[in-house]
Amino acid sequence: MAASNRVILGPLVGAIDQGTSSTRFLVFNAKTAELLSHHQVEIKQKFPKEGWVEQDPKEILQSVYECVEKTCEKLTQLNIDITNIKAIGVSNQRETTVVWDKTTGEPLYNAVVWLDLRTQSTVERLLKRIPGKNKNFFKSRTGLPLSTYFSAVKIRWLLDNVEEIRHAVSEGRAMFGTVDSWIIWSLTGAKNGGVHCTDVTNASRTMLFNIHTLEWDTELCQFFDIPMELLPKVRSSSEIYGLMKSGALTGVPISGCLGDQSAALVGQMCFQDGQAKNTYGTGCFLLCNTGSKPVLSEHGLLTTVAYKLGRDKPACYALEGSVAIAGAVVRWLRDNLGIVKTTEEVEKLAAEVGTSYGCYFVPAFSGLYAPYWEPSARGIICGLTQFTNRNHIAFAALEAVCFQTREILDAMNKDCGIPLNQLQVDGGMTSNKILMQLQADILCIPVVKPSMPETTALGAAMAAGAAEGVGVWSLNPGDLTAVTCERFEPQINPEESEFRYARWKKAVMKSMGWESAEPTNGNGDCSIFCSLPLGFYIVSSMVLLIGAKYISGLNK
Repeated sequence: MAASNRVILGPLVGAIDQGTSSTRFLVFNAKTAELLSHHQVEIKQKFPKEGWVEQDPKEILQSVYECVEKTCEKLTQLNIDITNIKAIGVSNQRETTVVWDKTTGEPLYNAVVWLDLRTQSTVERLLKRIPGKNKNFFKSRTGLPLSTYFSAVKIRWLLDNVEEIRHAVSEGRAMFGTVDSWIIWSLTGAKNGGVHCTDVTNASRTMLFNIHTLEWDTELCQFFDIPMELLPKVRSSSEIYGLMKSGALTGVPISGCLGDQSAALVGQMCFQDGQAKNTYGTGCFLLCNTGSKPVLSEHGLLTTVAYKLGRDKPACYALEGSVAIAGAVVRWLRDNLGIVKTTEEVEKLAAEVGTSYGCYFVPAFSGLYAPYWEPSARGIICGLTQFTNRNHIAFAALEAVCFQTREILDAMNKDCGIPLNQLQVDGGMTSNKILMQLQADILCIPVVKPSMPETTALGAAMAAGAAEGVGVWSLNPGDLTAVTCERFEPQINPEESEFRYARWKKAVMKSMGWESAEPTNGNGDCSIFCSLPLGFYIVSSMVLLIGAKYISGLNK
């Protein structure tokens, strides 16, 4: 295509959005924030054992390359000059842990996904070393409770259980990173000079990072017995980390990096204290900007770094409510139960009945996160009758996402002291209008959805475009593009909402205490004699039977 025929749009910025379910590359106009083109590739999740969730780091990386190339092809077909792409930002699933060999560039194990529960026994072992087994012992430094969720315990499990990783660590070949680090290292040269870094938002999810000093914490690394040489250098969320070393965008700087939930907070323009957003993805994450000082929650929320938009800029903090299973419950209905062929069908099924008919679904597939932090919980569906059908279960699944959001919003309101008067939302599930209306009904406040829902990618693009040395995206409040929104107002009375919420809380209580990290009988199966009442019943029955035969023999 001749250059003279190409559309001139001014500076463009790309964003790699690497989530749990898919990878996308999106390109925005830096002056208008308009989304020009994108490409998406679904990512496989592996479940090698119950509670284990893994992904292939090489598949993740290949999906990034594919999305970048396909998006560039689409832009060229639209006569848009890809040489106008001036920077690339990275947004990623957080906590997911990758360890790789810096000499070969090969992963040393599958990525252990944030949802993974294999570290429950590791957590319980570590708790025994903490005074009073207090899971909040390190919260004043990290903002986090000791949980299977965070990267430190995943690294500890890998060091304890994977000989290849232990060997690589002893020889100084191993590197750790969350998915952002793996992507940036690979794109900036990999074993040939790749940049090993992360940003403050992702570092704050490892449990090895001091959120006050904004540095790796020596004492935390000693407690988890994790060598500091494994860790990436911590940078701000908006600066040039390195240049793309291959593909259509060779030479373009990678200059923005934010964990996906922080990226959505930036993309929703939540730059003022008290502004909040809720993202509906694989999980559900409600973040509230608390400004330049970290606020420690007393109601089960996390304190996290929201963003640091430049090396010389101050860090901003957020309170976060994390729900493990949101969009994943819809995927489960499709892939595990097979009651729908596409995720879009769930909305149609729910719309046909308009009620769960007393059916309540607690999707605690990976335990319960905020506000409970209860890894022993497991998913339950209760309140079933002969009348219950797949439509009611679909409705209950959507309602469960809304109830979980209500729980973390209640906790947020208690911690902040000023209740939110509306909820800004984004993420893939927000295209489901039934879900959005249900959310407004259950919260009893309006739900506000931007007409361009790709706010996670937008936030990464904004950070990249605003970086020193790039300077194509202004973050001054007066320069930010006004966002058009769709609004969902509550349509049921508060009494009905409270009744349904109370029933949901009752179901949550029933989901707890199902699992223990203690082994059963070695092969993972529980012996019937694990149950004392059942074992006693069987033994006593055998004694009675033998006794009866003996007595009948005497009477012959």
